[in-house]
Formats: sequence, C-alpha cells, structure tokens
Amino acid sequence: MDKYKTIPHGYMTVGEVARKMGITVRTLQHYDREGLLPPSAISEGGRRLYTDKDIVKLHQILSLKHLEFSLDDIKNRLIPLDTPAEIADVLQEQATAVKRKIESLSESLRELEVLREEVLQIQSVDFKKYADIIVNLQMKNDFYWLIKHFDDQTLDHIRSHFDQNSGMAFINTFMQLQDEAIKLQNAGIPADSDEGQHFAKAYWNMIMDFTGGDMSMLPRLYELGQFLNTNHKWKEIQDIANRYVEQALDFYFSHLGVDPFKEEIE
Repeated sequence: MDKYKTIPHGYMTVGEVARKMGITVRTLQHYDREGLLPPSAISEGGRRLYTDKDIVKLHQILSLKHLEFSLDDIKNRLIPLDTPAEIADVLQEQATAVKRKIESLSESLRELEVLREEVLQIQSVDFKKYADIIVNLQMKNDFYWLIKHFDDQTLDHIRSHFDQNSGMAFINTFMQLQDEAIKLQNAGIPADSDEGQHFAKAYWNMIMDFTGGDMSMLPRLYELGQFLNTNHKWKEIQDIANRYVEQALDFYFSHLGVDPFKEEIE
C-alpha cells in the first residue's frame, strides 16, 4: 500500500510527466538509466518523482534529440539550471541549434526544388548530369544550370580538367574578360594597340586553359559564352564584345605568324 501513498506537493509521477510531455514512461526510464534525467526524488514506495525543473530539463533533452544529437552529446551539453542566466544560456543554445537546423533544411529544400526544375528541363533521364548538378549545388556554384546544356564529351572534359576551385576561377576569368572586351570596345581602344594585344594574350591563355590544347573544344567554349548570357539585351552587348575579341585575336596571331584555328582544321 505504501506504493500508493499521496505524492508530496510539487512532485509528479513518471506517468504524469510522460502524459504532460507526450512521451512514454519507458522513455523517461531510459533517460534515468542513461543519467540524463534522474528523478528529483523517490517516494517511500519507490516511485520516481519529478518537479517542474525536471520538465524544463526534459524539454531541453527532447529538443536536442529532435535536432538529432546523440544521447552522449546531449549529456555533455546539459548544464545546471540554477540561475536565470544559466536557463537563458540553455535556451539561447537551443535556439541557435534550431536556427542552424532550419537553415540546413531550407538549403536542402532549395536543392530539391532546383534539381527538380533541372530534371524537367533536361527532358531525359541522365543520372550523371543529376549527380553533377547536386555536387555543384552543394558547392554553392551559381552556374550549376550550365550542366544541362553540355554534351557528355564536354562534361567529361570539364570533369577531367577542373576541380571546384579551378572551375569557379575559370568562369570568373571568362566573365571578367568578356566585360573587359566590352569596355575596350566602348572606349574605342584599337584591337591592335598594346592594350588590345595584352587583352588578346590573356584571352588566348584563358582559351588554352579551357581546351587544354584541344582545339575541338573551342565550339564548346563559344557555347559557354552563349549560355552565360541568356538575357537578350545583354546578348546584343556580348556580340559587340565577341567582335572585339575576334579582331584582337586576329592581330595577335598575325603578329605571332600562326593560325591555330587553320592548323587545327588541316
């Protein structure tokens, strides 16, 4: 009969706590065995007794568990809740963890939605491209959408010649040189001037960086420029830039006495 004696004021049985927090008695018993949440008292009849402070600790444990922390991690994160500052610190830590989780889930959702759109635009089942898109999304590469435009040969070439850092560096160089061509054209700088030829050399080095000396890749590089500038108005400006590039390269190769494009054809 001692087991059913009146519970002291301010205490709750394991069953009451379980119902209040929407968990099972077995879960509370497990947390007790693991040293996460021992009862604040034991009744004369041997019943586990909990207080409102235990409810706060339990909320902390359940929140961290929901964030996929292991029980060992949770045990190391638990601190005494004896002062307002300690309680506030715990709540702030949980809030920070929740924010990180939300950010992670939001990014995962964005990647899923983007991949879905890319799959629909590719209009064929191509898991190799899907995998490339996923990797580029995780790398935060804003040019992930280019992948769907390239054929297998081009993608194999890119995979074998560029890693994450060198790939992004190449695209940035490409865009910078395109912008420079527009500025030189608008400024009326002759393509055969020192400045124009300095630009031509930098542009040709960029081409060689992309092709690795394989001139058959040149059409793919041209396609890259077309894809990067899909805005119609901007494309008109890029056409002007490309005319300057062609003039500058013509003078550049004439000065060198070579024609790499003709040599490739022959």
